[in-house]
Amino acid sequence: MTPARQRAAERRQLRGRGARLGRADRTALGRWFWEIDRVLLLLVTVLIGIGLIAVAAASPASTQRYSGATLTLPPLYYFYRQLMWIVLSTPVMIGVSMLPKSLARRGALAGCAIFLLMLIAVPLFGFEVNGAQRWILFGPIQVQPSEFLKPLLTVTFAWLLSLRVKDEKLPVSWISAGILLVVAALLMKQPDFGQTVIFCAVWVTLLTLSGAPIKLLGALGALGATGVVCAYLFYSVARIRIDGFLHGKGDTYQTDSAHATLTNGGLIGRGPGAGTMKFRLPEAHTDYIFSVIGEEFGLIACVAIACIYLAIVVRVFVKLLNEEDDFTLLASAGLVCQFGFQAIINMMVNVQLAPSKGMTLPFISYGGSSMLALSIGFGLLLAFTRQNPYLKRSPYVVKWSGR
Repeated sequence: MTPARQRAAERRQLRGRGARLGRADRTALGRWFWEIDRVLLLLVTVLIGIGLIAVAAASPASTQRYSGATLTLPPLYYFYRQLMWIVLSTPVMIGVSMLPKSLARRGALAGCAIFLLMLIAVPLFGFEVNGAQRWILFGPIQVQPSEFLKPLLTVTFAWLLSLRVKDEKLPVSWISAGILLVVAALLMKQPDFGQTVIFCAVWVTLLTLSGAPIKLLGALGALGATGVVCAYLFYSVARIRIDGFLHGKGDTYQTDSAHATLTNGGLIGRGPGAGTMKFRLPEAHTDYIFSVIGEEFGLIACVAIACIYLAIVVRVFVKLLNEEDDFTLLASAGLVCQFGFQAIINMMVNVQLAPSKGMTLPFISYGGSSMLALSIGFGLLLAFTRQNPYLKRSPYVVKWSGR
């Protein structure tokens, strides 16, 4: 081969491959990098980093609480385990976000069926922790099916409700309502009232966005209010927590300790590792980690974290303003609402604006099932919000002008 031909072949190879992650990169990773919403990816990376610091701050308090005469945990035990879960779950999130939308949808539907069966199996094979039977053991690994089911069932609901566009006679609302009732009954049996609220809230949100009649939404509102009243009258777990929240009855030690820990740091906090109230706080590394952040890093840090969650929700809804595909719109909106609802409920519990729910703060609280499930859910969100930045610039894309 002559030198001129060799140089031409090298130029053709470079054009095909492009610089690594450059605009000419034609690899799967290169296309993903330019199609992904990098702002969302940056925000969730910041949350994961904050979570690792927060778990390091809360770990000494939790290890002291769970250490005993026969078992002594090192002070940073939960920090190292959280680091391990981040190393495992981050590639999962990136891998899911690289899937084509159709493949991501089919994978979510299949995963929903699997974890729904696992949720049904919890009363039979699950084990109990702190009075709640929510986990199944697979060897040394504890799996909470409801955590994984949240994002997968959200995508399933979005797919069902999007079928209304093809055929308005399909009873998709009733089918999704039947699935929701089964899931809610299984969750209430565990008991897990907080997760039940999340599932119901996401379903109502998707039903609203899909164009459900106002009469139906009004009937659902009345049914929801009736359900809360019935839960208070006949469901002891809900009654105890509502009484404790409204009237200070029963055991309010957890919420009182969380509020005291949160306010103990003032505006700027007592500094990393300098918190003292956290040692009285139950579940400092999971349900009440927001209070630990308040004590050690201050209320300003808590407000900043709340703003990050708000920025993620607003960012997704702004991107959906021009979305024309019904399934993509519903799935993305449902996933980000589920993410936002979980964050709001956890923070409200910590500031005594809601009764205790036993719910983690997304990407900040410690937990293997929680971290992996959130990574799958956010990976799906990133996959559904992927857009080709050059598609709208192409002269070959023709849009109907309405004339």
